[in-house]
Formats: sequence, C-alpha cells, structure tokens
Amino acid sequence: MANHQIDRIEGRIMPVNAFVIRGPDGLVVVDGMLTVSDAELVRQAIDAGDRPLAGVVVTHPHPDHYAGLWHLIGGQNVPIVATRAVDEVVRRDDATKNDVVGQMMGDEWPTTRVFPNTIVQSGDEVRLGGLSLEVEDLGPGESPLDSLWRLDADTVFAGDVAYNGMHAYLADGHWEHWLATLARLERELPPDATLHVGHGPVAGKELLAAQRRYIETFVAALDDHATAIESADHAPVVAAMKELLPSDDLLFLMELSIEPVFTSLADRRR
Repeated sequence: MANHQIDRIEGRIMPVNAFVIRGPDGLVVVDGMLTVSDAELVRQAIDAGDRPLAGVVVTHPHPDHYAGLWHLIGGQNVPIVATRAVDEVVRRDDATKNDVVGQMMGDEWPTTRVFPNTIVQSGDEVRLGGLSLEVEDLGPGESPLDSLWRLDADTVFAGDVAYNGMHAYLADGHWEHWLATLARLERELPPDATLHVGHGPVAGKELLAAQRRYIETFVAALDDHATAIESADHAPVVAAMKELLPSDDLLFLMELSIEPVFTSLADRRR
C-alpha cells in the first residue's frame, strides 16, 4: 500500500499545477505557482493538512513553477530543492522574468521571491516528509533545464516535459532536445507510469507521444506559413495548432513562441 497521497492544485489565475504529497512525516510540495492568489491556494491546502510542510521541489526554472514560493511557504524555513542546473537558470533569468512577466501579471506578480536553498545532482535521492524522491536532470527541453522527479518507478513528477490538453510554450527554442527527451522517456518509463504534469490533469505515458505530435505540428506550421509570419500574420499557425488541439487553454504561450522559433529556423537556413 502506498505511504502517500497526492493532491493536485490547479491555479485559477494561471492554469498551472502544484502538487501536495502527503507523506508519513510531512507534506512535500512540487512546484510553486506563478501568482499570489494561486500560491495562496497551495498555502491553504498546507494549512488544512495534519502534518508540517517538509519541503518543496522545483522541477524547472520557468516562473509559473517558482515565483509564488515565498507566499506558498508562509515564511517557513524549509528546504526548497532543485538541481544545480535548474537553480542556476532561476537565478540567472529572474530579473528578466520580473520585468516581462511582472508587467503581464500586475498585482498578482509576487514581488518577493525565494530561490532554491537545497541543491542536488541528477541521480540523487532526496528524503522529505518520510518520502524519497529521485531526481533526473533532463537538460534543455520545454525550458533551458528540465528535471524529472520520481516518487517510485510509476509515479513521476514531470514538470512541463508534457502538457495535457493545453497549448505549450516553445519560445526558449530547445524543441529538438525536447523531442529527443520525449522519445527517450517513451522508451524508458514503465508502461504504467503516471505523469504528474505542470499543466492539465494527471495521465499516463500517452502524453509523451501527444506532446511530440504537438511540437512537430508547430514546427511544420511555421514552415508552411512562413510568408504569413513574415507579414506578422500568425493566424494560419494558430489555426493549424487549434485544428490539432481545439482548446484555448494557454494558447497565448504558443502564440508567444511563434516569432522566436521562426527566427531561429530562419537563421539556420542562412
């Protein structure tokens, strides 16, 4: 019998997930939300628990997974755990995210932010709340440095390695590495693996193949509609992606990705 319970908390301002794992000796939170209000949802779940907060794990350095941490932990001195590579990118890019994302989010942007304080290496096992989580550094993918956290062989916290039913952010430009990682994980993860992803409901390995199709469709759409993009017309790309995935959830992230990825593709052809 499992010695844990996992609750998924989805943000209301931004549809991003945090997970609260109830271990034998404490609560472990995976990822820290983007906004003040959404971080407060996680704080409420912690306060309603019957055991203390033992620590937080950060899967990757995008702000919707760490910016709300200060509000979430409520001033407690707890381990905030990340790989060295993830921590370095969080610290490197935070000022830029403050300028760009802070302007987008207005009063919901956390003006006080905390960073990882417990640094681990790929392959390490971390003990928190009576639970053991094993981390794997995946390298660049959806973000500059993604990581995977396993609670057991079948229980995987995958960050944004795959989205479920929502459009994806590709603007960091590492889509080829992302495709390679997805293909490898399809081969290596057990058939019954459960993926706790950063956006959308928990699901199985089928999310990996779906994410590959999404990325491949996006890149093909940029090639097919190059003339329109050069004229600042993104509508054909948006139409192609909505044909694949009719949802409007996080559509703006895909639209933000069109110009930077198109530019990188054009630079390669020169």
